[in-house]
Amino acid sequence: MKHLHSAVALAAFAFFVGEAHAIVVVGTTLGGPTWTRPQAGTPPTLLSGVGVGVSYSVTPFFVSTAGSYIFQSTATSPAGWDNFTFLYVNTFNPASQFTNVLVGNDDNPGIGLSGFTTALMANTQYRFVTTGFAPADAGAWSLDITGPGTITIGVVPEPATYAMMALGLATLLAARRFRAS
Repeated sequence: MKHLHSAVALAAFAFFVGEAHAIVVVGTTLGGPTWTRPQAGTPPTLLSGVGVGVSYSVTPFFVSTAGSYIFQSTATSPAGWDNFTFLYVNTFNPASQFTNVLVGNDDNPGIGLSGFTTALMANTQYRFVTTGFAPADAGAWSLDITGPGTITIGVVPEPATYAMMALGLATLLAARRFRAS
């Protein structure tokens, strides 16, 4: 968990395209922690012999609506570095590469691009992991996510958080009514 927020999103922009929602997140793997990444697959089942000691970054997110979402990661600086991406549900542990992994992709459709389309559930925690093909592959990246629901970068609020927010709102409304009378 200590590496959960290693993908410091430098910027996140949300916009609407007709009925679809989209978001762009940028970050870097430079200076990030390292791991031995799996090979590509749905889900991946083998560790890479080349991807040992590659740096990675993690972007936690959740969506408001279940459905099919498109992920496209672009290696931006240096241009075209060989990025590799994975999607995890609930938690991500770099020492337990196959726990909760849903999909992994290398070239979509070529080097410097990585992505996939997959079904997501609403209000479920996901973690998008950006890494490199080999240890020398690292750099800045840009991730586009498009789908039917709102995409929120961060962790899903606990149900208790919603209850506390409702209690706080009720208290404010009661105080406002009390002052008005």
